[in-house]
Amino acid sequence: MYQYLFFDLDGTLTNPKEGITKCVQYALRSFGIEEPDLDKLVPFIGPPLLDSFMEYYDMTPEQARQATEKYRERFRTIGIFENQVFPGVPAMLEGLWQQGRKLVIASSKPEEFVLRILEKYELRRYFYEVVGASMDERRSAKADVIREAFRRLQITEEQKAGVLMIGDRKHDVEGAKACGIDCLGAYVGFALPGELESAGAAYIVHTIEEMAQFLQKH
Repeated sequence: MYQYLFFDLDGTLTNPKEGITKCVQYALRSFGIEEPDLDKLVPFIGPPLLDSFMEYYDMTPEQARQATEKYRERFRTIGIFENQVFPGVPAMLEGLWQQGRKLVIASSKPEEFVLRILEKYELRRYFYEVVGASMDERRSAKADVIREAFRRLQITEEQKAGVLMIGDRKHDVEGAKACGIDCLGAYVGFALPGELESAGAAYIVHTIEEMAQFLQKH
């Protein structure tokens, strides 16, 4: 049984679509780019923002940094709470917490925002540690976030076999593999069909209920 369960936040425990896409829309508008279709901005959910602005809108690193700052301008006060906890998540976390498992958040969202969201939705108490990205984006890739969690928890190489990453995008799977741990890929958020299998997820679930049942037994 895995002792440490590392959870992604966006698209795994919560549905942040409204807040993230509207904040991306706001940032793009500052560059004179109008994108009325929020569904086209869904790929921004999960990966680091800098990478997404460069990949999807051909921005230079400096432009991507500026766009990220504009994004956060709206996100800090409005977008952060345009969010919903997936049904079944609180009960799942409660059950795992009662089991004595060590639950950890490992998110590419800035840590400051992650903590505010967990407090708002009364989920903070379940987590032994909360690790997010740094505001300067030096720690934003999922592998870097996972390594920071290892550092804080003082997890040794031998203990990695007892760590499981749970996430809804290929970045979660790839980050876990880069750090030498297994990943449970969850089609509860925003992955494209086949994305998690192609990335090499060790296990796959399709609903929060399946996730809860799997984690209770593993």
